[in-house]
Amino acid sequence: MTANIQYVGFKSRAIVREYSFLLRESSIEPQEITFTILNEAFRSHGLGYQDAPDLCSLKLHREMANSMDRPLKTHYRISGTELDDYRYSHFPKAATALYREKLHTISSNVSLARAILDVIVCLQFALDEK
Repeated sequence: MTANIQYVGFKSRAIVREYSFLLRESSIEPQEITFTILNEAFRSHGLGYQDAPDLCSLKLHREMANSMDRPLKTHYRISGTELDDYRYSHFPKAATALYREKLHTISSNVSLARAILDVIVCLQFALDEK
């Protein structure tokens, strides 16, 4: 079966961005399929707005390949995992830098927590001495 996919555009909402595609298959009426991505996810996963149509298109092609015996849904959400996978497969150096930054932040937070715990233990010891 032949399918023609056309990117229609996006709408910026308060919490998400919606990306719309029109799927035309020879035997059925055109179907609009929408993908949503949380606005916050672009920043936290280091992905640019300009990358979203390609990411959504790839997901649409995967869904079409996996849905030979069932109809496609009209709405899909792009998960954080899918954003990370896309970023890593298309920008491996940038993805590594992003995770290095996240690991550094986590490491700093763990170090701070250990220092606070040490202070608490010292205070508790001092109180027990009195």
